[in-house]
Amino acid sequence: MKNTSKENLISKENSKFNQLVEEPNKGFRKRMILLWALIGPGVVAALADNDAGGIISYALTGTQFGISFFIPLTFCLIIITYTVQEMSMRLGVVAQEGYTKLVRKHYGKGWMIYHIVALLIENLITLLTEFIGMSCGLVILGLPLWVSVLISLLLVLSITIFAGYWAKERLSLLIGIFNIGFIVTAFITRPSFASLSSAFLNFSVPHGSNNIVFYVIALIGNAVAPWMIFYQNSAYIDKGVTSNNIRLGRYDTLIGSIFQVFIAACIIIIGACLFNKIPNLADAGPAEIIKGLNSILGFTPALIFALGLFNAGLLASITVGLSSAWSVAEAFGWKKSLNNKVTEAPKFYAVYFISVILAAIGVLIPNLPLNFISIVAQILGGILMAPILIFLAFLTSNEEVMGNYKNSLFANIRAWITVILLIGIGIITMVNIILGIG
Repeated sequence: MKNTSKENLISKENSKFNQLVEEPNKGFRKRMILLWALIGPGVVAALADNDAGGIISYALTGTQFGISFFIPLTFCLIIITYTVQEMSMRLGVVAQEGYTKLVRKHYGKGWMIYHIVALLIENLITLLTEFIGMSCGLVILGLPLWVSVLISLLLVLSITIFAGYWAKERLSLLIGIFNIGFIVTAFITRPSFASLSSAFLNFSVPHGSNNIVFYVIALIGNAVAPWMIFYQNSAYIDKGVTSNNIRLGRYDTLIGSIFQVFIAACIIIIGACLFNKIPNLADAGPAEIIKGLNSILGFTPALIFALGLFNAGLLASITVGLSSAWSVAEAFGWKKSLNNKVTEAPKFYAVYFISVILAAIGVLIPNLPLNFISIVAQILGGILMAPILIFLAFLTSNEEVMGNYKNSLFANIRAWITVILLIGIGIITMVNIILGIG
């Protein structure tokens, strides 16, 4: 405990974030410095949630239903993402201890072990899907699979060579900026303004589809992933943010939540350009979608989408891997700051290295049952998400942990509505998957 507190104190004192926030400048320059300083974990986590699997899910929604009520429904998800991630942020900056350690302290070692084991397994499977997405994104350039996987692995590992938390966070944000490619591609599709207006004004549910409920559940389920809570909670602590800057953390989280759903809506629009034009896309993978875009829009838009898919997998791989490393290091009391070099926190970085290397190797296994792996990931996500959300709501309502920053009555109502909704969706998803397997 003392070592962790000392590490957090040193991180806070040396934090680039605090140096920028405490600069004496006033007026417009000060506001721009604050904006530059505050954007970080909230934006990175939200953009990374639009990972390779999420992008394929959004695109397939567009191919199946075109420009429909799914686009305005996507914007409604801002409140879900913000509610969960704001609690995660606030818990970290107030308690200055990671979620894993707080669970152990207040609910016992058993629950901590459950969280760690389930998170590691699900994160490994998630990383596997990210490498599949990255590889498909590069294959369009004519690269062999093994070369695509090797390039992807080296880029995911390369973040560790940068010195300090701030440099690693800025690199992650730079990767996230390339999400603009999805916005560009969405405009290239020239969506009908009349159809978009009708979708927002009428908000009518499409008829004639038996699996619309599945797509609604998938869309809402993509709003939050278990690793996001662990990542954002630990990243704010590592960044040096304290309770004095909760307002800035909330802005960061809100900006990220808005960007997340906007990008998701753009990807649905991209998929919509294939609506009723290419048959048998319901069970398509990333390669089939890229080929469809190439045949309808041409090579350049398909290339932009493919590179966007690669970029999404890259950012998600970094953040998912870090969430595993932070969680395990927190459980065992290891050094766990991105301000540490690899030689200074070898066990922390070892978890990161092993996670991403295993996932990269897994992609190269012949006849890998990708559909089964995806199902396992969804089941594990549903199992893991329920206790995470419940404990998160309890911890942020605990005055001993949060002091004056505990949930207000309104925040508690909003939190529990969100928790019940997401748990319900997780249960429905697992039941449907299990019945489908049976």
